[in-house]
Amino acid sequence: MTKITFLGLGVMGYPMAGHLVAAGHSVTVYNRTTAKAEAWVGQHGGALGKTPADAAEDSEMVMACVGNDDDLRSVCLGPDGAFASMSEGSIFVDHTTVSAAVTRELYESAKAKGISFVDAPVSGGQAGAENGQLSIMCGGDQEDYDWAEPVMNVYSKLCRRIGDSGSGQMTKMCNQIAIAGLVQGLAEAMHFASKAGLDGAAVIEVISQGAAGSWQMSNRYETMLDDHFEHGFAVDWMRKDLGICLATADENGASLPVTALVDQFYKDVQKLGGGRWDTSSLFKRLQMV
Repeated sequence: MTKITFLGLGVMGYPMAGHLVAAGHSVTVYNRTTAKAEAWVGQHGGALGKTPADAAEDSEMVMACVGNDDDLRSVCLGPDGAFASMSEGSIFVDHTTVSAAVTRELYESAKAKGISFVDAPVSGGQAGAENGQLSIMCGGDQEDYDWAEPVMNVYSKLCRRIGDSGSGQMTKMCNQIAIAGLVQGLAEAMHFASKAGLDGAAVIEVISQGAAGSWQMSNRYETMLDDHFEHGFAVDWMRKDLGICLATADENGASLPVTALVDQFYKDVQKLGGGRWDTSSLFKRLQMV
């Protein structure tokens, strides 16, 4: 049993923290919206912290899954941040998708206090979090990763260290870049099928078994055809992630023409009022423009 603090109980963090309890760990939680944290404690037990610092006190491991760079800084730094109360020799594991720059900044801040820091963004969406089937890509020191991996394995199907601090976040960028192109390609194929008078479901049944098959195709085509986009990973979050990818590409010289184009398509979806729609709503954009 490890004494763990979990910061951030959104659609991902809420079930992830629950898996930790189910695995026998002692868990204290913090969430910016206190009612959400109270509901989690009511369902899973454990304890509730009033601030990140309060929640992290005496914990061996602090885990976070919040919104963006600023959110992560706010739960780590300052008098109410987790670093203020974490003990020397403890570890911070960040599951948030953020920039590699803020990851390296917080890695250095943690190390200065004798705290280990591992960046560990996840892929698999809400279903992956609920079913304990996330893919976790990690950056940080090998010995720190080795400590954190057995704990993360309770909600992962694959957990791997890619390299030094920031490598996990860079890998998550690769993930989002790949997804952007895949979803747009799927949306265009289904749009084309509709315009050609074909049965979309029959088309996908056939092509999904060949070289065109993908997770997105298998898991999203039915809801796309049903005009159902109130689930999964939201467009607003995807644009945040793609913004990180494009900014990093400007720094390292990578060319991301398809990613930049799909980012603008998601901007169109936002203008249609679909900021909270699932990323598969690229199909709806084609139907409406």
